Amino acid sequence: MGESETAGRVSRSDVRSARRRLTGRVRKTPVFHTSVPGPNGPVPVTLKLEYLQHGGTFKVRGSLNALLESGKSAEHVVIASGGNAGIAAALAAAQLGKGCTVVVPESAPHTKVAAMWSYGAEVLWHGTTYAEAHRFARELALERRALQLHAYDLPAVVAGAGVIGLELEEQVRGRPPVLAAVGGGGLVAGLAAAFGRRQPVIGVEPEGVPALHAALTANRPVEVRATGRGAQVLGATRIGDIALDVARRYGVPSLLVTDEAVVTARDYLWREFRIVVEFSGATAFAAVQSGAYVPGPGERPVVVLCGANTDLDLN
Repeated sequence: MGESETAGRVSRSDVRSARRRLTGRVRKTPVFHTSVPGPNGPVPVTLKLEYLQHGGTFKVRGSLNALLESGKSAEHVVIASGGNAGIAAALAAAQLGKGCTVVVPESAPHTKVAAMWSYGAEVLWHGTTYAEAHRFARELALERRALQLHAYDLPAVVAGAGVIGLELEEQVRGRPPVLAAVGGGGLVAGLAAAFGRRQPVIGVEPEGVPALHAALTANRPVEVRATGRGAQVLGATRIGDIALDVARRYGVPSLLVTDEAVVTARDYLWREFRIVVEFSGATAFAAVQSGAYVPGPGERPVVVLCGANTDLDLN
């Protein structure tokens, strides 16, 4: 186990190791250069089409990296998830011939539960929040002597997500800012760990679940009360320790966007590009379109579209 993992830290070397493990197992998702309307006129952007990843979510990278790193010792994995992390763990376990149990909150979206089933996972319902599901998953993993994966606060999971950053270095000229949605913070932490101080990473959160914003203000992870559409997502309401550590080290800020801006961004992506993403997948894009993020002169920011596990009905 590396020093960074012992300390719960993730560095560029961890991300590079993750890329070696994941070669041939995940898609190097494409980028798309375009221009979109902002409050003050057209804004040039580069979209990282990560929603095209296996399982429709970037989280597959982290789950696969964690399981590959664990070796053959774990034959069964347990994870708590409101959706995408469970899908990713189920897919990764199936690819490696391992069993998988996902503990979901009672009101988890059927679309995401059905995806977990499709990859052969056992799905158990427990509690009404992610935190309650996570506590039960921890107990279950101990009882079954299984490997417990974490949706976002595990070094190998963060390092796997960071491989997106290494891909962007090869796909995009210069070192433009990279905007990514924040849930528990695994994605922004991975990107920032990959880039270090070479390239800025900007976290974007819905106003209803400002987990990173609250943690940066309090200088520690704090529980936030999810409101609005954020209360329906069943995801993290507390930023991960790893994400906060990386955000402090590399100055990752949090921008807040309204529910209305996220809905507008998602609808626009479908209407103009026939891109179907879930609300979290459109959150970073909403920052550019709404003006929460204003690029500097000549700047073309990269926006990560991170997940597409949603009902096809966009109404």
